Amino acid sequence: MSQIIVAGRSVVPALQPRPRLNRLPAVFAAALATSPLLTAAQAADLPMKAAAAPAPSSAYNWGGCYAGLNAGAGASGLNVTSSVGTGTHLSDADAALVGSDGTGGGNATGFLGGGQAGCNWQSGTIVYGLEGDVDYFHSNPQFANGTNTLSDGVTPFTVAQSVKTDFFATVRPRIGIAADRNLGYITGGVAFSNASYTQSYADGLSPPGTGTATGSKSLTGWTVGAGWEHAFADHWTFKLEYLYASFPTTTATGVIADSAGGTNPLHGSTDLVVQTLRAGVNFKF
Repeated sequence: MSQIIVAGRSVVPALQPRPRLNRLPAVFAAALATSPLLTAAQAADLPMKAAAAPAPSSAYNWGGCYAGLNAGAGASGLNVTSSVGTGTHLSDADAALVGSDGTGGGNATGFLGGGQAGCNWQSGTIVYGLEGDVDYFHSNPQFANGTNTLSDGVTPFTVAQSVKTDFFATVRPRIGIAADRNLGYITGGVAFSNASYTQSYADGLSPPGTGTATGSKSLTGWTVGAGWEHAFADHWTFKLEYLYASFPTTTATGVIADSAGGTNPLHGSTDLVVQTLRAGVNFKF
C-alpha cells in the first residue's frame, strides 16, 4: 500500500472498491434464449433443405399394336362412258345418240362395317404407324339416260348403267401429333375393292333391240384421309376417320341385237370413287 505525505505527515489513502460486472438476471437470460430474433439467427445457420421435385409427367403412350372394329357409311360414285359401234340394228345417227345419252354419273350410299389392325410407334409427340382394314360395303350407284327417243323423235329407248361393290379394304401408313390422350393424324395408301359393271339397252324399233354389256374386275386404287383418335382408357381408344379412294377404269362389252338378226356392238367404261366416314374402337395390346 502506498503512502501520501501531506505537510510532513504520512497519510494512508482509503481503499476504493473495484467495479463489478453486473450479471444478467436469470429471467432476462431465459427470455433472450427464446427470443424470435435468436431463433431466426440460429435457423439461418442451418443448411437449407432442397424443395421436392415435381412429379414426372404421365402423358399417354401411343406406341404398340392394336385391333378393333368399325362401322359407318360409304358413298360410291361412278363416271360412265357408253359407245355403240356400227351395225345393222341402229343407224349411225342412232348409235351416236345412244352413246351420248349413256354417258354420265351416279351416286349411292350404303352401310360399311368391319375391322382393322395396326401398330404405332411414338417419338416425342410424333406418332407414326401402319394400319390395315377390311369392311363389308355393298353399294350400287346407277345412271340412266335422260333422252327417251331415237333420232326420229318418236321411238323410245333406254340405256342404264350400274356398278356393284361388295367390300372395301385399305393398307395405309399413318402419321400424326399426340396431345396426351388425343391423336390427330393424316393417312394414305392402297385401297382395294371389286366392281361388277352392267350396261343395258332397249328400244322400241320394229323389231325391237335389246342388249347388255358386262364386266367385272378386282380393283386396286389409292386412298387418302384424316382422323382423330382418343384413348378413353389405358388399353381402349375411340376413333373417327374419313377416307377418299379412287379406283381405275372397269370396262364392259356386249351386243345390241334384234329378232331379225340386226346387231350393234355395245361398249361401256366406268371409274369408281368411294368415300367413307367411320367410327371405330380399338384395343391396344
